[in-house]
Amino acid sequence: MALAAPTAVAEFRRLLVARTAEVQPITPADVPAVAEFLHTHLNRRVTAAEWRAAIASARTGGQPNHGFLLRVGEHVVGAYLAFYSARMINGRSERFCNLGAWCVLPEYRFHSLRLLKALLAQDGYHFTDLSPSGPVLGVNERLGFEYLDTSASLIPILPRPSWPGRHVISADPDVISRTLTGDALELYRDHAATAAQHLVLIRGDEWCYVVFRIDTRKKVRAFASILHVSHAEVFRVMTGPLGRYLLRHHGVVAMLADERVAGGRPRLAIALRSRRRKMFRSASLAPNHIDYLYSELVCVSW
Repeated sequence: MALAAPTAVAEFRRLLVARTAEVQPITPADVPAVAEFLHTHLNRRVTAAEWRAAIASARTGGQPNHGFLLRVGEHVVGAYLAFYSARMINGRSERFCNLGAWCVLPEYRFHSLRLLKALLAQDGYHFTDLSPSGPVLGVNERLGFEYLDTSASLIPILPRPSWPGRHVISADPDVISRTLTGDALELYRDHAATAAQHLVLIRGDEWCYVVFRIDTRKKVRAFASILHVSHAEVFRVMTGPLGRYLLRHHGVVAMLADERVAGGRPRLAIALRSRRRKMFRSASLAPNHIDYLYSELVCVSW
């Protein structure tokens, strides 16, 4: 009996997989399997327990799912995480879906777009992708995503002495909760259990709530990426003391801040030539309505 040509065998296998691979919403019951899949196949530096915590950490309320998975039989062979939130913008409640980690086993890669299309088919959401990899940029462009301005600065930390009593910088949850008010306090409560770090900067009667993450650049894990600044002027004035605090408590040698987050380029900051691209898709919102909270950036520490 003659053997089928390799191309025919490959086509038969492709068609067979296409009939058996199912795209399904990620439910709470699926989270352990998805977390183990992402740990094994996407990023081993993030443990399965950390993936589980990240998926469950953002307090968003009313989320329809945790993204979508690709399943063959009982096995997860692909996943695309999503983080949902409802934000008040110009007096209206707007619903957001942040696209997170996306991983599909090589033999099922031709199903990858099914996961993305399942996410984008959900009506009534504004979509963000704040950490797209190289190949994803082109896919997003074809699907109507736009680029955010991610002009960024590197703020070197100069180990100068600080004068006591002129300012307060605290990561104490009690101090943060006592100081923050209004929207800032709500944001802190929603993000306190995430992987992000939180500080309050106090200068006289003014304060600034700062959210940041510790990141790796050039294989050196010693950079603080600033994700949220509630009061740009206080942040700029206290950049020096903040840097010295981060050096002392976290071993950070420089801060990285998108100028749209920091409210401009802080004094002594160095403009970065290489930018981390970020994208969004919305029928009604402008770039200035998009921030980095309620997203993979604050929930996953990689």
